[in-house]
Amino acid sequence: ICNKMNYANKLVLGTVQFGLDYGVNNQSGQVQQSEVNKILQLAKESGIKKIDTSSAYGTSESVLGKSLSENNLQFHIISKYPQSENSVAAIFASSLEKLQQKKLYGYLVHHFEFYQSHPQLWEKMKDLKAEGKIDKIGFSLYNTDQLQYLLDNEVVFDVLQFPYNLFDRQFDTYLLYLKQCGVEIHTRSVFLQGLFFKNVRKLTDKLLPMKKYLEKLHEYCGISGISMEQLALNYVVSHPNIDGVLIGVDNCQQLQANVDALQNGLRQEDIDFISSINVSEKELLNPVNWK
Repeated sequence: ICNKMNYANKLVLGTVQFGLDYGVNNQSGQVQQSEVNKILQLAKESGIKKIDTSSAYGTSESVLGKSLSENNLQFHIISKYPQSENSVAAIFASSLEKLQQKKLYGYLVHHFEFYQSHPQLWEKMKDLKAEGKIDKIGFSLYNTDQLQYLLDNEVVFDVLQFPYNLFDRQFDTYLLYLKQCGVEIHTRSVFLQGLFFKNVRKLTDKLLPMKKYLEKLHEYCGISGISMEQLALNYVVSHPNIDGVLIGVDNCQQLQANVDALQNGLRQEDIDFISSINVSEKELLNPVNWK
């Protein structure tokens, strides 16, 4: 049995739902401010230390800032610079103001293609770090080609965020190397935007090829007496080279369920089973291609 550590401190609270109506299974729409207050309070009590947001997430930064200041809560906050006509300094200043913070723990490039066509924006991010306004700078990535581009161009970064879950393990071959370079690794899409919980009979045409893999997962959970949440979360959270695992929640109950799911850990046979699943339709691992 994998050691049952308190993994809650590896959870990173994602906040896209606080500012936008988001997610394939989201029935409730944007989270209300009163619920955000409760979620942040519970996150604090559960040992969660980091919050992830972006100026591209609608009103998320303002909602967060209001909640943090009214409830006098402290977290390590990571935000992102999106594709924009405005300068890095201007967007960052606006994020600080909305979040009601003096500095940020992390600041990421949100849209990689935009960075590739405007590489000078990275220098501006380095300036903000040098000024002591950010502890760590880095990138939000979607695929390994983007990471390879950074490595080939010898770009030095402190933190990376990319997708990683039961089905999408494309970054596996890089994890140990990144860790050895001292990079802080955050993963997102732990539930593949809710796909793992979707009723397989209700899959739309585009997602039908995923049916066989999902059935295999559901069947395994049934036989093993393990919940999908427990399997998906623990698999990523217990990875020794992953520092933070983003979870997005719509309410306190979901957050509590996520924290509770970490209590039991996984057995080696669970990990072996997951490793045996190999999704050949790689393009369907990116929710952008579900439309």
